[in-house]
Amino acid sequence: MRVLAGIVVLWLIVGAFAAYQRGYFGGTSASCTGIGTTLLTIVVGPLNYVGVNPKIDCTVPQPSS
Repeated sequence: MRVLAGIVVLWLIVGAFAAYQRGYFGGTSASCTGIGTTLLTIVVGPLNYVGVNPKIDCTVPQPSS
């Protein structure tokens, strides 16, 4: 169980480093698309280095007038 937990933590650290290298942590505006892409990049982890480039495009519903 500890080995699996260690692998998961290492996986997420590599994903966070990939997001850092792509400049996802330096943005000034937080949007659904930016946050989603950053989180997905972190979760995908080392697969970022074999060509996976996750992107999320989302729109937030606007209230009716």
